Amino acid sequence: MGNYRFVKDMNQEEYDGFVKNHQYCNLLQSYNWAKVKKNWDHLYTGVYNSSGRLVGTGLVLIKQLPMHLTMFYLPRGPIMDYLNEDLMVFYFNELKKIAKQHHCVMIKLDPAIHVNDYKSSEYNENRYPSTERYMEIFKKIGAVHYGFTTYIEETAQARYISNVYYQEDIEANLPKHTKRLIKDADRRNVQIVHGGPEFLDDFSRLVAMTEDRKHVALRDEDYFRLLMDTYGDDAVIFLAKCNVYDLYHKALDRQQQLEKDIADNPANAKKKLRRLQDQLRSTEKEIKEFKPMLEELGNENKEIAIAGILSIQYGNTCEMLYAGMDQRFKKFMPQYKEYIENFKWAFDRGCKYADMGGVEGTLDDGLTKFKDNFNPTINEFIGEFDIPVNKLLYPAAKKAYQKMKASSKK
Repeated sequence: MGNYRFVKDMNQEEYDGFVKNHQYCNLLQSYNWAKVKKNWDHLYTGVYNSSGRLVGTGLVLIKQLPMHLTMFYLPRGPIMDYLNEDLMVFYFNELKKIAKQHHCVMIKLDPAIHVNDYKSSEYNENRYPSTERYMEIFKKIGAVHYGFTTYIEETAQARYISNVYYQEDIEANLPKHTKRLIKDADRRNVQIVHGGPEFLDDFSRLVAMTEDRKHVALRDEDYFRLLMDTYGDDAVIFLAKCNVYDLYHKALDRQQQLEKDIADNPANAKKKLRRLQDQLRSTEKEIKEFKPMLEELGNENKEIAIAGILSIQYGNTCEMLYAGMDQRFKKFMPQYKEYIENFKWAFDRGCKYADMGGVEGTLDDGLTKFKDNFNPTINEFIGEFDIPVNKLLYPAAKKAYQKMKASSKK
């Protein structure tokens, strides 16, 4: 153990340089994530080997608890070779020493270790053989596993993630029905734009609509602005936009022209007549759809935002963190088109994958089915661990934490 040196206050350049180039690179272990979690204290920990080379890092968030107690949390961390038992034992022995100084009850972690990867259409439970060895090492450092949980709500971070990995031509590999849905968006002239903080008002409005519809609490504009300001050019908002006024009046013009074509159609051209009548019925259906929407929007000739995504690139990863949609435009299929543009943005910037976020391990919920439209890979992570620091208080603290987590999701 004397071959390593532990530090607890690394500089950003060295810290991020290590994390961004590591196989376990994750936004939640970025240096700036501590600025986002501003209601927590933090440590930037690191381990150097005997040659002076940095071999491990960990952003440690510190939550203040009642009675001057604390909890340490390493979201998707630490970042190191988890199969290096000596390194793991050294790091957590040193971290526990600091934890005791902070009156820490427990250290929580949920490292980004994959124990299984498969296409969502090829569900299996054949975890990698290395899983057992990982579990042995975590046991050596005194970690208590929460189990191979199934549902998002059971742990701080989802254990199943839906990921789209780099493809040279992502659109060519989409399922047929997804291509059809994108054509639906094109037919309604849905346009995708991307930018920065100037889109925050529209994006926040769309997220609020999603909150109301799904009866969930996500985040507000101040939080989204904090993300954009903290990650700068690596943060992006995609908006899907459309102009209902333009669609409605073009449909009226098309209706008028079709009615004229039908009136002028020769009596013996029955096949052409049926085609024109089909087109007219389709156009009338669109008019019926667009008219009440336009009246509700104030009959204005302007583009409006109907769906949005906020994403952040960190290293060679892209996290699609938040999304919202105006449900009135569900038939416009805007999210399908904007997700594809988000993937392209990430891959053009050198990302190896775009993380669409957590799904239930059953893979049968609505969120999973939506994400399946993009032919994702499901990453099953090893799960959540606690390392009790104060063994006397740990059982009560664990119950209190779970109760707090449950109430925050109501």
